Amino acid sequence: MRILVTGAAGFIGSCYVRSLLTGAHPGCEDVHVTVLDKLTYAGNPENLWPVAGNPRHTFVRGDVTDGELLAGLVPGHDVVVNFAAETHVDRSITGAGAFVTTNVLGTQRLLQAALEAGVRTFVHVSTDEVYGSVAEGSWDEDAPLEPNSPYAASKAGADLLCRAYHRTYGLDVRVTRCSNNYGPYQYPEKVIPLFVTNLIDGLPVPLYGDGRNVREWLHVDDHCRAVQLVVDKGAAGEVYNVGGGVELTNLELTERLLATFGAGWEMVERVADRPGHDLRYSVDSGKIRAIGYEPRVDFDEGLEGVVRWYRDNEAWWRPLKERAARRTARPEETGGGR
Repeated sequence: MRILVTGAAGFIGSCYVRSLLTGAHPGCEDVHVTVLDKLTYAGNPENLWPVAGNPRHTFVRGDVTDGELLAGLVPGHDVVVNFAAETHVDRSITGAGAFVTTNVLGTQRLLQAALEAGVRTFVHVSTDEVYGSVAEGSWDEDAPLEPNSPYAASKAGADLLCRAYHRTYGLDVRVTRCSNNYGPYQYPEKVIPLFVTNLIDGLPVPLYGDGRNVREWLHVDDHCRAVQLVVDKGAAGEVYNVGGGVELTNLELTERLLATFGAGWEMVERVADRPGHDLRYSVDSGKIRAIGYEPRVDFDEGLEGVVRWYRDNEAWWRPLKERAARRTARPEETGGGR
């Protein structure tokens, strides 16, 4: 089987590729993986170094909006898994155009190329942010899409295009909507690696507003297992929520990270809240659990592992952190971040 993975030099996509090529998914021992990535600021070839020499891995640098490139690349692949996206909410607020281009137009061109090439299955990786904010309970897959940021709106647009390509053309498209991811190799503008690397350096951590915003946390390894489960056992035209089952306010998350470093609240710097900041995300993962999904990574153990990874891999994050600091010092907490 040949799988094309787009956006696979980013945080989640690279984890998926590494897991495919290192035996994490039974039945994928002979899979050949083609990586397509534009290598924007969040796409890092070092994320793929552990599998760079694998003969079942091919890397192509390119843009999902490049229809001519896709027309030549997609044929011959059995499955397309689309992680390619602009994901930083703050960036979408100050420059929405790039998000519409990559997330909407890029998805449409990839869908069209898959349709024309006769791809068997197309899995689109989306985010819980397309639902907007929920005061109580959890969204199921039939909840209306009510995105509140340009980023979330662009992902909702992509989701609707996936639905249309299934309904109109019969393309086997499956969509996943994940909660907030965390894990190794996450770009240091995201909230957990930003806070961890700041605390490693003895710097204060920036906390949005009153810190009451609630997020559901999902380890990237569990997310990638869910994506492969949808590839293997999902149904055409269906949407699958993927949650980690652990909800924390940003205050609670901050408290856990401070305790890990033996730091107090004097290390917290309050920053102005984001415009249109959603208060709470929570997804009902019953549908994907019914086909065999179960998160395996305990949150406290996973968080401890992340802190250890960033302590041990300063050479990876230090250059990225310095570049990110020149752009913004605000914490990003988006669910489907690359």
